[in-house]
Amino acid sequence: MTPQRRKILALFEDLGSGIHLSAEDVHDKLLNLDVRISLATIYRTLRLLVDMGFLNELELSEGGHRFELLSLDKPDHHHLICIRCGRTEEFESEVVIKVGRSAAEDLGFKLLESTLNVRAICPACK
Repeated sequence: MTPQRRKILALFEDLGSGIHLSAEDVHDKLLNLDVRISLATIYRTLRLLVDMGFLNELELSEGGHRFELLSLDKPDHHHLICIRCGRTEEFESEVVIKVGRSAAEDLGFKLLESTLNVRAICPACK
């Protein structure tokens, strides 16, 4: 784990779960902390941290991506995502989990996690 990777992961850990950042957001926050890491390095590191199981990646409808710290206390949470500004809010739904579990069982799968991304337009963008 390089010093740059540690600083990026530490940023997410300091912010806590439920915070969704783009690579540009990470870059800006690190600059505000006087941490200089190139945007290209941030993109590569975010992908690596997703692959390593530290972060979760959300793909937005307009092609953007947001990243969040994986949380063991809320593994099955869902996202309401504004298709215009990318604002992302989390919610939990036992109904979604039950439907996912039932579909998995019906098809012979074992459910590992349940995640639903709902695309909508937030009040500010209406």
